[in-house]
Amino acid sequence: MRILVTGSRGKVGSAAVAALHDAGHDVTAADLGPPVFERAPAGAPEYRQADLVRAGDAYAITYGQDAVIHAAAIPDPLHNPPHTVFENNLMATFNMIEAAVRLGVRRFVHVSSETVPGFFFAERPWVAEYAPIDEDHPARPQDPYALAKYFGEQLMDAAVRRSDICAISIRPSWVQWEGNYEQNLGPTLRDPDEGSASFWSYIDVYDLADALRLAAESDLPGHETMYIASPDNCCNRPLAEMIRRHHGDAVEIRPLDREDASGTSIGRARERLGYSPTRSWRDYLTEDGELRLEARERLERGETGVQRGRAVG
Repeated sequence: MRILVTGSRGKVGSAAVAALHDAGHDVTAADLGPPVFERAPAGAPEYRQADLVRAGDAYAITYGQDAVIHAAAIPDPLHNPPHTVFENNLMATFNMIEAAVRLGVRRFVHVSSETVPGFFFAERPWVAEYAPIDEDHPARPQDPYALAKYFGEQLMDAAVRRSDICAISIRPSWVQWEGNYEQNLGPTLRDPDEGSASFWSYIDVYDLADALRLAAESDLPGHETMYIASPDNCCNRPLAEMIRRHHGDAVEIRPLDREDASGTSIGRARERLGYSPTRSWRDYLTEDGELRLEARERLERGETGVQRGRAVG
């Protein structure tokens, strides 16, 4: 298929570009950064510069595509003014889905967020009602990032009501790659007092890229929302024990697939996408949270899929 990936120079977008390209799709990569006017490597995806808050840019890059994976966004509400985060993320999504509907794109994959229920960036204390968290959990976002992602999911609902487009909203857990596993997850592995708003859920960026590819290739009708996470947690401890340690009886613990289960359920993605993650923090870190020697050597040599994706364009 001809597939457009927005936010293609980001952590998620670059991995998605590489996964789609490796699967044989005709990929167009788009982002805010300027292109490099040099001869591209043979067969490399085309790169297009675009500011998606401008409707014209959205239409221009969407024309002729079979599917869109919309990963472009300001990734958190902490480093920009609230109105900038909300306006950028919501208007970019609106412009992209509007262009896709009007131009006859068949499939739209919206990269939403695990924060939609309301955690991570909440200004007032908030904890999920039950674990593992699933798609039926109430959405009560407080911050501009989660709110824009939630409204983006509602834009998908509206699009499938008024057109023949099909949409999937992917809610990834905390995304990790070779370059940040040690920094992000190392402290959690070493210290059981390290809390986690998402109940120690995480996802490897390459497993997430596989899920995005499956979503783009899917023939599911309408609009589906799905969590994507690793099946294990990132603290290497029994999930029930950790929840009781940090939250007492405030959180209902539902049946778990394994003792060290993730705090996020991926049952829907397994069933409806055939999603089957294959990577774990154990591929990169020791149980003490230190980067494994082979992983460190690969990083030093620059042998990472994310870096390969970022080289496109």
